[in-house]
Amino acid sequence: MSFEIGEIKDIRRRLGLTQSELAKKSGVSQSLIAKIESGRIDPTYSNAMKIFKALSDLSNQHDISAGEIMQVKLISIGPEESMKKAIEIMKKYNISQIPVLEDGKAIGIISESTILENLVSSNKASKIREIMGECPPVVSKATSVNAVSNLLRYFSLVLVTDKGKYAGLITKADLISKMYGR
Repeated sequence: MSFEIGEIKDIRRRLGLTQSELAKKSGVSQSLIAKIESGRIDPTYSNAMKIFKALSDLSNQHDISAGEIMQVKLISIGPEESMKKAIEIMKKYNISQIPVLEDGKAIGIISESTILENLVSSNKASKIREIMGECPPVVSKATSVNAVSNLLRYFSLVLVTDKGKYAGLITKADLISKMYGR
């Protein structure tokens, strides 16, 4: 894992460590950690490497899996359902996107954006199949949060499976709230 000096405080806090605990784990003084975090000094290369190694080791111990972050209530819609049905589901559950499943397999996604695009276009589709977007990525419950985070840079949600069956999903909002609330 790659770190920068300016990230030490945020990473330490995310891991739930005090400055003293990080200092002890990395073999440097607590005052050095405080000075680095406040931006008053730049550490020597060797001290920076000690701190980064400790943070990396601790991050790996605290690595979260997709199964710990996912929403277990998977709300989906079929491709032959109407756009009106999708809007009703989004309102009912206060969500902005829904995976489209057919015969137990993900085939696409419908979102507020795709619905809006359809409503303002001259080509008014009536079925989800006609306007759904690309299928979201699918990962197992054991997938690391780092891998999920990378996928969420390009996709609005990630589906999670457990033993070949859909077990939940993760959105950017889920990831932020779970990681920030740790």
